Amino acid sequence: MEKSSPPTSPNHHHHHHSKSHSPTSNHRLNISDSPEHKRNQSSRSAQITNPSTTLPSYTTHHSTPSSVDPILNHPALPVLSYCAASILMTVVNKFVVSGHHFTMNFLLLTIQSAVCVTCVAISKSLKLINYRDFDFSDAKRWFPISFLLVIVIYTGSKALQFLSIPVYTIFKNLTIILIAYGEVIWFGGHVSGLTLISFGLMVLSSLVAAWSDISSALFLSPVTATALAAASVASDPIGQGNYSELVQKHAGYFWMLINCLASAGYVLAMRKRIKLTSFKDWDTMFYNNLLSIPVLVIFSFLFEDWSESSLTANFPIEGRTFLLSAMAFSGAAAVFISYTTAWCVRTTSSTTYSMVGALNKLPVAASGMIFFGDPVSIGNVSAISIGFFAGLVYTFAKIKPSGNGLGDSGVKGYKS
Repeated sequence: MEKSSPPTSPNHHHHHHSKSHSPTSNHRLNISDSPEHKRNQSSRSAQITNPSTTLPSYTTHHSTPSSVDPILNHPALPVLSYCAASILMTVVNKFVVSGHHFTMNFLLLTIQSAVCVTCVAISKSLKLINYRDFDFSDAKRWFPISFLLVIVIYTGSKALQFLSIPVYTIFKNLTIILIAYGEVIWFGGHVSGLTLISFGLMVLSSLVAAWSDISSALFLSPVTATALAAASVASDPIGQGNYSELVQKHAGYFWMLINCLASAGYVLAMRKRIKLTSFKDWDTMFYNNLLSIPVLVIFSFLFEDWSESSLTANFPIEGRTFLLSAMAFSGAAAVFISYTTAWCVRTTSSTTYSMVGALNKLPVAASGMIFFGDPVSIGNVSAISIGFFAGLVYTFAKIKPSGNGLGDSGVKGYKS
């Protein structure tokens, strides 16, 4: 985990964040480099940074460009860190929710968010990072986004409960298509022919992945279904037969659908809001996690069973400490994920970020097969490879400049 995080010396850390509105990101965000803007910018960073903090002064950074800066603003670094973080996260979460009796998703999320906020707050007090102090009006503006994030994570963990990692990750790809069209609608991006081809490939890979489930669902007439259900109940009183597995899969796809819609909404809304509130990466992170805690706690008390028997079923004595530490660890991985997400969305466009997510699915899906014995079938493998190919086509479509020398919805996507 250390490897892919940015350099940790306080100086570098601070440097990266203080300059998170570097010229390149200004240019990408389509902000003029007028002196007036620069004045506002410096006055804004002055407000954000408490003068009493013992951090190196801002001026030194602006006068001498540091050697590490081009690296930190190079899209490859956030992209790689994001991949590492999300693989970690998916594997740890799948481990936690795959416990035989695990039902307390909201509790898991509350623990994760609390760990997140604590990590960020500790790093702030150690002066490793800096973000604005809690402000009620900012919180009100940011709340819908935190709420969406809660829905994204919750539906994601429900879907993971019912689907295998490869199937889950392939369906995640469909979110990209939603995001790209969202960018067309709200940010004036546009979709080129190659992009469309890659979208087609993505849909194809999802169909291939789900094909075994779809075919068994289609060819199961109601009569055989009831017969099957009766037979499976007779032979297997707990009802773990084929039929209940099918119902489970359907539940998984239902959660997956909601998850796709919510995550597209989340990425797009976040991009719009980051512009309105001019949040930096750590602000985004702090507010996301802090504001989601109350929502999660309320949901947990409303929808989850807090009886003693339920708690012991969820946290069996023998594996309890390991399970809780895995949860805490996934909270720390979430810090890393939400930081790298904000970093990616800032240095690239939101569609590029979601694409990285797709390329990222390959190692994630492989990890599912390695760690959890997800079935390695021709269908799964071909679906993953089609998805990966779709990712490459998409990336190529983004890199290949269209007529005016700007990538597809690279810079232009930002005009709103």
